[in-house]
Amino acid sequence: MSKSAAGLFVLTLLCGILHFSLVEDRILTLPLIACGVFGTLFMAALVAGRKIKFDPVLR
Repeated sequence: MSKSAAGLFVLTLLCGILHFSLVEDRILTLPLIACGVFGTLFMAALVAGRKIKFDPVLR
């Protein structure tokens, strides 16, 4: 996992915890929206950081 993916994962967790600890009855809040955005960026960072091994020598 890259450093950017790890940072986005931590931000996603913190926003989710903040939403559940502060809000009791509202459904859509700013921390929940931020959690969705950071989660999407986390998934994109995982896909972009994936190393694809390629062997150019064909036998």
